[in-house]
Amino acid sequence: MEAPAAPHNAGDLDLTVTSPEQMRELGRRLAKLLRAGDLVMLSGELGAGKTTLTRGLGEGLGVRGAVTSPTFVIARVHPSLGEGPPLVHVDAYRLSGGLDDMEDLDLDVSLPESVIVVEWGEGKVEELTEERLQLVIHRAVGDTTDEVRHVTVTGLGERWAQVDLSVLSA
Repeated sequence: MEAPAAPHNAGDLDLTVTSPEQMRELGRRLAKLLRAGDLVMLSGELGAGKTTLTRGLGEGLGVRGAVTSPTFVIARVHPSLGEGPPLVHVDAYRLSGGLDDMEDLDLDVSLPESVIVVEWGEGKVEELTEERLQLVIHRAVGDTTDEVRHVTVTGLGERWAQVDLSVLSA
């Protein structure tokens, strides 16, 4: 019996974002690449721009409801206003039990017909699918008002091997 192949890394894309509006625009551009069944993992410090990016993604997908941080509700579903998939926005920061806690959210049930965005999902949602898009947002830490963010986008799996991520840097 052959071992499953490791997830294929479609390559990294490094972007520099200099304002919250640019972060939202990155989310809007990203939405054009997404389809039902896609999992997007967002990583970065508090205040890095994960929710701002997701807000733009929601605008790009054309979903209902204001996209705000789901920190206290863990997950929020934003139905599509048109023909597109709903957006499921998850904040896994308070979930300490890894996939066990995540299973309580039934994300595996939602995944085939939704776009799922998970903030703080490292070590918690990778088992949902080997095909995922990972965005790591770096910002200067400490006493700074610097708006500059460095975003690394990594596509994993066959799904993302077919996608030209360079359109995100337009």
